[in-house]
Amino acid sequence: MKKYILFGLMTVFTMTLLGCSKGEESKENSLTQKNVNTTTASITKTSENNTLGSKRNIALVMKTLTNPFFIEMEKGARKAESELDIKLSVKTGAKETSIDQQIAIVDELINSKVDAIVIAPGSSTELIPVLKKAQDNKIQIVNIDNKLDVEMSKKLGLANVPFISVNNEEGAYLCAKYLSEKINKPTKLAILEGIRGADNAEQRKNGALRAFKENKNIQIVASEAANWKIDEALDVTTKLFSKIPDITAIFCANDMMALGAVQYMDKNKKKDVLIVGYDALEEARKAIGEGRMLATVNQQADVQGYTGVKYAFEMLEGKKEPLETLIKTKVIDASNLGQ
Repeated sequence: MKKYILFGLMTVFTMTLLGCSKGEESKENSLTQKNVNTTTASITKTSENNTLGSKRNIALVMKTLTNPFFIEMEKGARKAESELDIKLSVKTGAKETSIDQQIAIVDELINSKVDAIVIAPGSSTELIPVLKKAQDNKIQIVNIDNKLDVEMSKKLGLANVPFISVNNEEGAYLCAKYLSEKINKPTKLAILEGIRGADNAEQRKNGALRAFKENKNIQIVASEAANWKIDEALDVTTKLFSKIPDITAIFCANDMMALGAVQYMDKNKKKDVLIVGYDALEEARKAIGEGRMLATVNQQADVQGYTGVKYAFEMLEGKKEPLETLIKTKVIDASNLGQ
């Protein structure tokens, strides 16, 4: 009888252990699934101090990856990731005008408790409130490419944010000056602007206007926004030429818009229109080599991405970075395409 009782107790004990094991396993699977469901993109939510082992978790937020400029920017950031042994998350909007999406991305990063955010904002003003929220959550902020509005940043308390870019006004001036020097007779010229209100767009427009004012042969007959996009630039150029068919020069605030203008010229077999851009994209370089574009500006997107991530890492290590770092620009034409 004692033997049966002992056997029964052992059976109950064994089943209890198995039940606990399965319960723990089920609980673990449930937690794992929950973690998978709540973790987005390549952001890894880590422990209280935001580290993945000894690695810093830094996010790069760009406008889009449909523009090759930002692909180059990511390449530079990835180089910094490799050198610094950090965890880099890259997030972008669908389009360069997807401002609300960028705001949502930053909110997501705050909830994921990243250590730092390096951002090329689509708007100079609309991202400031959510970036202030990130800073209040002890997240380091680095601003690249398009400058956040200084006055609004001050007003909302967003402080000590390093800015890394180029002198957009000067780069545009140099490229517009290069175009201007090719014009020695009365010429009607159009400007294709970026996103109005964005600091880099306004600076490039101002630089171009400064150069064109120096040449009395140039008459600016239109200045229209095409929002950095190739398709919008094609549409805007089409409308411009339907109204003013004798335009013979176009300054474009980026290469995507310049390529849209080139598409119009190709389609309509126009070969006498001088077109310049800004960014030194591979397709723009090719168009210059083929004589379909005159010039562009190299603003070293990869260096901006690399420097932004490097600054973020160093700030996390306690280093104070300069509030403004300007990368050198260079006009690219047929004579220096390989540079």
